[in-house]
Amino acid sequence: MFIESFRVESPNLRYEENEINSLYSYETTELVHDAKNGWVVKPKTVNYQFKTDTRVPKLGVMLVGWGGNNGSTLTGGVIANREGISWATKEKIQRANYFGSLTQASSIRVGSFNGEEIYAPFKSLLPMVNPDEVVFGGWDISKLNLADAMARAKVFDIDLQKQLRPYMESMVPLPGIFDPDFIAANQGTRADNVLKGSKKENIAQIQKDIRFVPLLVKLPILTAQIFGGSSLTICTHALFWGYSDMDHKSPLQPDLDQRRRT
Repeated sequence: MFIESFRVESPNLRYEENEINSLYSYETTELVHDAKNGWVVKPKTVNYQFKTDTRVPKLGVMLVGWGGNNGSTLTGGVIANREGISWATKEKIQRANYFGSLTQASSIRVGSFNGEEIYAPFKSLLPMVNPDEVVFGGWDISKLNLADAMARAKVFDIDLQKQLRPYMESMVPLPGIFDPDFIAANQGTRADNVLKGSKKENIAQIQKDIRFVPLLVKLPILTAQIFGGSSLTICTHALFWGYSDMDHKSPLQPDLDQRRRT
């Protein structure tokens, strides 16, 4: 049986207005050594207390190489899901989905009922950000807008590209740092959106970008980094920020263009 949501009743868990408090006992072992008995293994219990804020923040992601295959595909995929887009392939009508996503498409066993195994969506474990509401931005050494970058990547079917274009053509990456030692040789001809100056000046500008974009939405910067970049994981080096009062369908681009002019 599959259920959409559930509530836990346990002496080790307490629901508060804006948080969940839980206690967890981790059972392990430790070794001691003495001259008489040699090595002795003893059971050990480590108690942890977890506090989870149930107020789900909105989320922004800045991608390094936003206009690349991974960045344009990730952005387009989220938009397709958000807008409920369907498109024609050679075999059938395909609808956007999050198949392959650990949080959005997988399920977990939560127990049994009358001898039947009960499963629930992974995303129902704790309050989580809805990926449909993520806002994307970032840098790229190519100044192509995301719609043209998507066409260059040749990942999506043409019908899907046509439907995504109105949402993505206003998205243009900020200038990026171009260092031939860290970029594939075949990327050199695309480098028309490059920061000028010394490496120190380039880093200072990137730091300014990181500080500036969250200020557009008046929230302190929350940063984390993901490292990857394979076409399988669609995961790139990224910076995340939280934000409070932004319509996720409103592009950041006009504000970023103003930042370029100033």
